[in-house]
Amino acid sequence: MSDTREFEGKQALVTGASSGIGRAIAEALAEAGAVVAITGRRPQPLAEVAAGIQEAGGGCVGIPGDVRDENHAADAVAKTVESFGGLDILVNNAGVIGAGPIAETTTEEWDRIVDIDLKGPFLFSRAAIPHLRTAKGCIVNVSSVAGARPYPGIGPYCVAKAGLDRFTECLALELAPDGVRVNAINPGVVKTNLHKATNTVPDYDAFLARSEETHPLGFYGAPEDASELVLFLASEKARWITGGCFPLDGGRALTSLR
Repeated sequence: MSDTREFEGKQALVTGASSGIGRAIAEALAEAGAVVAITGRRPQPLAEVAAGIQEAGGGCVGIPGDVRDENHAADAVAKTVESFGGLDILVNNAGVIGAGPIAETTTEEWDRIVDIDLKGPFLFSRAAIPHLRTAKGCIVNVSSVAGARPYPGIGPYCVAKAGLDRFTECLALELAPDGVRVNAINPGVVKTNLHKATNTVPDYDAFLARSEETHPLGFYGAPEDASELVLFLASEKARWITGGCFPLDGGRALTSLR
């Protein structure tokens, strides 16, 4: 995490922040001086994250809701601005994964994955754009190595994350004249509860052990690896970077191993 207060005076909104990468990003932003609004579908874990940030001396407000809900997106952005006076940084992190061949994927499951992983970032970005234009702020999307590489058995997830990468690039071009930057990170396997929450990996310990082989650097990631890159992309150090989709995968995208 950052050891400076480089985000002092900045206002941030992080989706899917009740655990994993989203939680690490929210905590890192708060530690670096930002006030942070966080969203998530589970009110209790979200409240616990907010309380932890507040106890550490940071400013945080929790806004429970589902990123697929257009009204929730608008409400979360409005409450962030009402609470903190503006919005400088939007991190679209909320996401889910699913498992199974496309031939056996139900319409409901396809919609669930695509709507959370792709429609959600669209809804939150659209709601945030007027405020980000005012602040000349930035958006960081949390995509996946699966956005750049196809993998069997997780087709809807790959499609959604590939769409998120292209959404990042299109939005970066649209907002560049306003001084708003848009980037994405593309993590490989990060040890979180993502796979456990959807029961997509029968033996999680075996999955992690296999991940040490599929990532050329020989290990899987931690949420803090993602938060460090997000903070860099949201900082003034990255002021000339927009439209990038940055691998954070120990070299996995170079091999397409699964």
